[in-house]
Amino acid sequence: MQLTVNGSSHDVEVEPDTPLLWVIREELGLTGTKYGCGVAQCGACTVLVDGSPRRSCITPASTVEGADIRTIETVEETETGRRVVEAWVANQVPQCGYCQSGQVMAATALLTNNPNPTDEEIGSAMTNLCRCGTYNKIRAAVRTAAEA
Repeated sequence: MQLTVNGSSHDVEVEPDTPLLWVIREELGLTGTKYGCGVAQCGACTVLVDGSPRRSCITPASTVEGADIRTIETVEETETGRRVVEAWVANQVPQCGYCQSGQVMAATALLTNNPNPTDEEIGSAMTNLCRCGTYNKIRAAVRTAAEA
């Protein structure tokens, strides 16, 4: 099958039900997207599919053929993604850092679709889990990125 990841077309030979996460990590060597829980609960594996956040650990690769798939490796190529990363650094969000690529992708999708979210909208959109409990810093970083 053919997948478009980070603007490049890739021919991959995998079973249709292979999770997108494994195609991204194992076939394409893009290791910024992390495996967390494997059941779409934690969001460490979040990527953007046609601009919307998607948990790649449960997304069969065959369901995203023809879609624009974006990973953390190219998030800073957009103005919104760049502002999110800068806000993450400015607010010193990461502790262990494991969930952060998924958090950044979710925040980028939120701000791309809603440049000025309310606190409630941030809470509704940022459903990724962080075992270090950096939720207050994540919320502050989303606000910083929205105001930049």
